[in-house]
Amino acid sequence: MNIKLEKFHAQDFDDYYQLVGNEEVMAMITERAIPQEEAERDFQLLLANNQLHPNFGHFKILNTNTNEYIGLAKLEIKSLSDNEAELGYMLLPSYWGKGIARKVSQHLLEEAKSQNLINKIFAIIDPKNIASRKILTSQGFIHKEFKDYDGLPGEILELKQSLI
Repeated sequence: MNIKLEKFHAQDFDDYYQLVGNEEVMAMITERAIPQEEAERDFQLLLANNQLHPNFGHFKILNTNTNEYIGLAKLEIKSLSDNEAELGYMLLPSYWGKGIARKVSQHLLEEAKSQNLINKIFAIIDPKNIASRKILTSQGFIHKEFKDYDGLPGEILELKQSLI
């Protein structure tokens, strides 16, 4: 399946909520589905972050042929002066195990390298998410540390410096 990435816009909340409101998707992220009101606040922050830079932010993952919504990809910076970005992705369950997350992360890494803005790329995963760890380590990410995020377990992986 061929995919494309397009930035989220205000009219895309329903697509976003398909993911964050899905308990199965969120099991290894927040361990709960996000209620709509909270998701609406989070989506506004996402849209604001998308304004920082044309090539960084949060993107819809779409099937190139059908334009069908598959999930979310992010290459997020917190400010224009940042020299690091967080890479992440979430897919609707019907797309798990099809190689899409690998394609998405490869695309995001290529984009980050082409910008000459970033010298550190990291990802945060649930330590139990073996599939994401395999995808990221196959692309050069290495374990940095375990850390709690709002009481939830997290593992930070960083891209090896020589690969950026």
